[in-house]
Amino acid sequence: MGRNLIETIMGAVVLAVAGFFLVFAWRHAGMDEIKGYTVTAQFAGIGGLDDGADVRINGIKVGTVTSQGLDPVTYNARVKMVIAQDIRLPIDTEATISAEGLLGGKYVKLIPGRADERLADGAELAKTKDYKSIEEMVGQLIFLATADNPAPATAPAAVPSLGVEPLAPGQ
Repeated sequence: MGRNLIETIMGAVVLAVAGFFLVFAWRHAGMDEIKGYTVTAQFAGIGGLDDGADVRINGIKVGTVTSQGLDPVTYNARVKMVIAQDIRLPIDTEATISAEGLLGGKYVKLIPGRADERLADGAELAKTKDYKSIEEMVGQLIFLATADNPAPATAPAAVPSLGVEPLAPGQ
């Protein structure tokens, strides 16, 4: 009987500690719903951005991506975000899609502008930069490295400031 009582108490302690850690993780993970105003932005590519992704300014979470869809006219990705009420963004704010690392998730990075006028609820950000994946960047690098840009075959006749003649091959 005494052993069952000890096992029951130990089980209750383990469950209480697990519950404490769950509450701690929920409060510190920034998963609370943000109350604020809505803004949208259009991108040609969002690279796997998910609903619920962070919206950050200088690494600080200021909002959440609430939905995404396809614009029927431009066929761009339209991203809808909720920004915290106390963060009043200038109208010339720029939005980019960024990655947390090579294997990390995507988030919207906001770069506030310097305009005096502020975005209203339901406004659309005019300045955006599309997401470029690692594959696209490596492809561009390979293309640039292998492009047909022949170097000049002849050397300059002389270096005028030094008055030195270039050496002929084999000298």
